[in-house]
Amino acid sequence: MNVLNDITVCPGTLQPGFSSYSPKCRKLLFDGEKVSHVLPFSLPAGLPDTNDPLLANKLRISISGVQEKYSLRQEGKHLKLAAGGGTHILKPISGNLSIADQLPANEHLTMQIAAQVYKLSTAANGLIFFADGAPAYITKRFDVLANGKHCLKEDFATLAGATTQTAGTDYKYKYSYAGIAMLIDQYIPAAIQAKEQLFKMVVFNYLFSNGDAHLKNFARLDCTANGQAMLAPAYDLINTSLHINDSDLALTDGLYDKDYEYPSYKSYGYYAYDDFVEFGTRTGLLPQRVRRMLLPYITRQQKVLTLISNSYLTPDAKSLYLVQYEERLTRLQQSFSGILQ
Repeated sequence: MNVLNDITVCPGTLQPGFSSYSPKCRKLLFDGEKVSHVLPFSLPAGLPDTNDPLLANKLRISISGVQEKYSLRQEGKHLKLAAGGGTHILKPISGNLSIADQLPANEHLTMQIAAQVYKLSTAANGLIFFADGAPAYITKRFDVLANGKHCLKEDFATLAGATTQTAGTDYKYKYSYAGIAMLIDQYIPAAIQAKEQLFKMVVFNYLFSNGDAHLKNFARLDCTANGQAMLAPAYDLINTSLHINDSDLALTDGLYDKDYEYPSYKSYGYYAYDDFVEFGTRTGLLPQRVRRMLLPYITRQQKVLTLISNSYLTPDAKSLYLVQYEERLTRLQQSFSGILQ
């Protein structure tokens, strides 16, 4: 694709009929400014080698950790590489992974599905291109306010006290999602609202094969003077199974401790509808509320198919992404108890 001439779908919202960013995307991602979808610079030479063959032999591969990230600062209609004071984060193609060139489009599509179809609170994001047509993922920092003030952002590895010293090199994976809910009870005042948000994120990550939703990919955000912290918007959402043979869940302790002993999991050998109902109720949410929140995730969503079709993935990657969505949807539609609502 010649990104200067052949854009027909907004690289932000994936809405057809636009040769660059749509007004809605510009408002969300660039404060309404007419920023070009083509970057005015190339990445500097001498960057660290991201094609280290040892990456492929690691026991756990963090997709977000493999990706190179650069700080950008928006100044009016222009984006500039910034050593500090950045307003946006840029992720170009990087990493020694299968179809690594699809990483930016994958993350962009997954984030758009989360926001547009399932109405999750997400970091504003889009695709942007270098002059040679190579794509990069761009996201607006939600921890930097319009006045330049930085909010307090603490990931859940920090809140859990998980470090390489306390839990080894896999420290950000050695936890459960119910454990995150307990930390929410401890550190976020509006705990029920935050736990519902967490529940939806966990189900979404399972449905869209994100096996990298570890402790550092959830965060507590406080932008106020009175300490009214909240769960941060979703970020780093990506279908990891498109690139590696990944696990169903990132956290090694699963949804909750010994979830594999729950009758539904023991029956199917994988997580299905009843497992998530049990997870939600164990975190303190009402069962009827949990079932209501699950409804969109057990329903085949036509808009998911539309966004996949409109995305910047290659045709082969689109087909695989769709197959994986359909497979996980089928799992979530299975109920050991026979109750789906």
